[in-house]
Amino acid sequence: MDVALLRWPEQDGQRRTLSENGDPRLLLVPDDAPPPAITDCLEDWVRASATDREVRARVESLEARSRAHRDDVPSLDTFGVIRYGGRWTALPPLETRLTEGLLARYGAVTSRESLVRAGWPHGAPGRNALDVHVLRLRRRLAPLGLAIRTVRSRGYLLEGDCPAAGAHSEDPPASG
Repeated sequence: MDVALLRWPEQDGQRRTLSENGDPRLLLVPDDAPPPAITDCLEDWVRASATDREVRARVESLEARSRAHRDDVPSLDTFGVIRYGGRWTALPPLETRLTEGLLARYGAVTSRESLVRAGWPHGAPGRNALDVHVLRLRRRLAPLGLAIRTVRSRGYLLEGDCPAAGAHSEDPPASG
């Protein structure tokens, strides 16, 4: 898996596209700019002045996380039992249909419209019905290590709940 190197914030549009596709990204941040908030385990940042060795280390880390992220895909059987990370839970029929829709695009955004069609083939009972059932599904999947992320104005994304990579602290102030 190739890690995309992006200049931030100039290439933020490309960053969002890669994020939606579940592709790993390393953001090169100017030395005088505040770093971006990192909320995705397939993203990290480094200062533009970083050495080649530091950049290589970040790229290798992102490649390893990407492999682990892609290799461990949840499975859902015909009885509504979802398995992930050595754990399982049984889902009610409606949540099974929603999970099928999310798994069809695992690691990528699934539109609200697509999930409504999956959950209620003959029409949803109301605007908030999807939100209520996604909330319930989040609670059922969290103990398995799965998370449903809300992607504003687009839909939902199901992924392994790996910690955010950007646990950087701000650079120490220059002495002098």
